[in-house]
Amino acid sequence: QVQVVESGGGLVQAGGSLRLSCAVSGSAFSIYTMAWYRQAPGKQRELVASVTSSGGTNYIYSVKGRFTISRDNAKNTMYLQMNSLKPEDTAVYYCNTNTWRLDWGPGTQVTVSS
Repeated sequence: QVQVVESGGGLVQAGGSLRLSCAVSGSAFSIYTMAWYRQAPGKQRELVASVTSSGGTNYIYSVKGRFTISRDNAKNTMYLQMNSLKPEDTAVYYCNTNTWRLDWGPGTQVTVSS
């Protein structure tokens, strides 16, 4: 069974940085288009950024220029470098494929104080 574990969240002041990691078990990681999602209290889960198997990336407008998604297929791991964080980035961050193929992991809490 494929497992997903997110890590790297925390409490940071506005303008700070965090680097999230997503470890995926199983051998099929390299073929998936992977994505980071986030869910703030009272809001729907939204896609933040995605990365194809070959490294092509896409971002939602509100994080462009601040967040960088990347992956290491040899380590079955995906990353999200988050810079210039804003209070509105506060959410639980999750990873999955772009089609929600995997069981959701526990997520990692990101809290940005003003």
